[in-house]
Amino acid sequence: MINSYNPCNLCPHNCNSDRFSSTSGKCCSSAEMRIASYQPHFGEEPELVGSGGSGTIFFSGCSLRCVFCQNYEISHEGRGEVISSDELVDIIFELQDYGCNNINFVTPTHYGPTIAAAIEQAKLNGLNIPTVWNSSCYEKVETLKSLEGLIDIYMPDIKFVKTENSSIYTIADNYFEFASKAVLEMYRQVGDLHTVNGRAVSGMLVRHLVLPNNQGDTRAIIDFIADNVGTQTYLNLLDQYHPAYKALSISPLNKYLEPGEFEEYVDYARSRGFKSPDYIYRSL
Repeated sequence: MINSYNPCNLCPHNCNSDRFSSTSGKCCSSAEMRIASYQPHFGEEPELVGSGGSGTIFFSGCSLRCVFCQNYEISHEGRGEVISSDELVDIIFELQDYGCNNINFVTPTHYGPTIAAAIEQAKLNGLNIPTVWNSSCYEKVETLKSLEGLIDIYMPDIKFVKTENSSIYTIADNYFEFASKAVLEMYRQVGDLHTVNGRAVSGMLVRHLVLPNNQGDTRAIIDFIADNVGTQTYLNLLDQYHPAYKALSISPLNKYLEPGEFEEYVDYARSRGFKSPDYIYRSL
């Protein structure tokens, strides 16, 4: 992988921090890989879950740190345990042996080099299920290019378009500048979602969490995907928002979606050419 942890420039923050000796970067993570949990997950998209679940590995820390994060203990507070690359390989095979349909790396960007090394080793030793890169989409194209051939399924969770929203709700005011380029690079690598017997084997799934009062710029994100990737894209609009963490004291994020608000965006996606139920409108 072209990037390293000293100086660390894996994500668009370009902290230049020495993560071998500190946690001073925006992700607040050292070079020691830390995970919060791993298990077969049956709450992901049906194409990922299948019969054996998605083999999710939740990494501690985050380079975006949304104020409404529902997993803030992991992403903001960094709870978890340190594991080596070899131990990650062992976990990958444990999940495969359990019968999981894929290996799902959740919030992985800031540990990219270690994860890439583990995937390479696992593939050499018999990994035969797809790998999933499940991220906030705040990525550098250079980092994503160094993963080409190692990741089978990209699952970007696109959050905002407007700078005023990303600057208030995350630590990345330039979020969409990079997320827009990242999703195009992901699509270049893997294309549209491809399934076999209902199970995803390759391609891109796009997620977007609908926030109250269009604080997630939902229409603009639907337009971006339709205009730049296409309406054949697997687009999953999520209606599961609830106030959490710092959002409890931030208006308008301190409320739930209004009745009919989510359906309004579903109708807009349909008007742009996205089709239900094959590609959108699933609540996890």
